[in-house]
Amino acid sequence: MDNRKRLVIITGLSGAGKSLATATFEDLDYFCLDNLPPNLLPAAVELWQPPRDAQDVAITVDVRAGQFFEDLLPIIQQLRQSELPQFSRPMLLFLNASDAELVKRFKETRRKHPLVKKEHGILEAIKIEREALADLQEQADKIIDTTNLEPEGLRRLLREFFSPTKPQERLMVAIVSFGFKHGVPLDADVVFDVRFLANPFWVPELKEKDGTTEEAQQYILSDPLTEPLLEKLFDLVEFSIPQYIKEGKAYLTIAIGCTGGKQRSVVVANELAKFLASANYVVRVEHRDLHQVRGQTDAR
Repeated sequence: MDNRKRLVIITGLSGAGKSLATATFEDLDYFCLDNLPPNLLPAAVELWQPPRDAQDVAITVDVRAGQFFEDLLPIIQQLRQSELPQFSRPMLLFLNASDAELVKRFKETRRKHPLVKKEHGILEAIKIEREALADLQEQADKIIDTTNLEPEGLRRLLREFFSPTKPQERLMVAIVSFGFKHGVPLDADVVFDVRFLANPFWVPELKEKDGTTEEAQQYILSDPLTEPLLEKLFDLVEFSIPQYIKEGKAYLTIAIGCTGGKQRSVVVANELAKFLASANYVVRVEHRDLHQVRGQTDAR
């Protein structure tokens, strides 16, 4: 099995969506470089030589490089012929769009085309750029015409073609336990309330035991309502998360709340994290209120 990382070189017409493409690659956990002079490409690739661990890398090179741009195609060919121990064969992504659409986009954004000069306007600049890019377009591994694509359409195409092999790796799931008395996490996408579960706070010998202790865990997990809750919770996230991935969501925060955020929510959050990790999702767990100072009326 080839475990080498991907090296993607992004180029194409100005206004065709290269900035959006770069942002999408960043969401896919690629290391991204924008507007790199072509002559620096080999040196950039050398950064990930052993024993340094490689990453998936996306590098944008276009006519903004000015007089250096004409060196891009020979350098790509050189990289393709080289033995890159950390990377598979470099892939060239070319973004295209119609002249009319490019003119429209530049007018809407009020951005200046990089090749517009005193002696010629935007249509002539686009013509000159097309001519400069013709050979690169012929050598491209993937050409995407963005003329009729909405931003999400381009993002979806890039995810389908360049995303990690495992769909689970496209989404970072954060599971946050919290206490309602301290407020719902501002970045929560989904909130579950588990205050109906048996509360160990009212058991004298468990009052000071938080949800990371075996005693509190056993008490909460032995509640007859906990098992069916977890089953339904697992079923729901198992169904929902692939839909979030399909829509291109890069981060999902699932918040689990009880009263004080120290016992019930901690246990349920940990159980959910274990379930998602077993399904190979990338999971981060945060117990936001676990170390909050306890008040006199605290009921966890």
